[in-house]
Amino acid sequence: MKVLDETGLAPGQRLARLRQLQGMSQRKVAELAGLTHSAICTIEQDKVSPAVSTLQKLLGVYGLSLSEFFADPLPAKRRKVVINPEELIEIGSQGVSFKLVHNGNDKRALGFLIESYAPGSSTGGHIKHKGEETGTVLEGEIELTVDGERYVLRAGQSYVIDTGLPHTFTNISDRECRIISAHTPANL
Repeated sequence: MKVLDETGLAPGQRLARLRQLQGMSQRKVAELAGLTHSAICTIEQDKVSPAVSTLQKLLGVYGLSLSEFFADPLPAKRRKVVINPEELIEIGSQGVSFKLVHNGNDKRALGFLIESYAPGSSTGGHIKHKGEETGTVLEGEIELTVDGERYVLRAGQSYVIDTGLPHTFTNISDRECRIISAHTPANL
């Protein structure tokens, strides 16, 4: 699992630290996030990696975006221009890879992801956040459900969605699907 910050904390440990800093119990966080107490325990012990939708619920309790949670702080003086593949920030789990292109600038206006979906994988639940997302399927196909309507996109097709509507991406094929996407606001 990727080390997230200068203290060497794994994602679950970092979530536990956030909870402790805010003086909340695991049960309180579970209640606020709409999750079970046992789910919080196993996530904080890094026994399981939460789905993106679950992580968003947890971060909502702490008032953080996905980008803020995963971004390593960089000096404010000079930001990187070229981001190497090994520097991309992995924020996906369970067969869904979201590689965030990020140089540490938390004032940026646009977020950019390189996504891949293993056969049968899904973003899980319904993701919903203020903003807009645009993407293009590079290879394979994906089922996109937006506000209850389903669309099947194939390589070369693009989408534009209001992310304030509940949406889910599911790979219903037997091949990997790769997508590039940009979203606003930059901090999901």
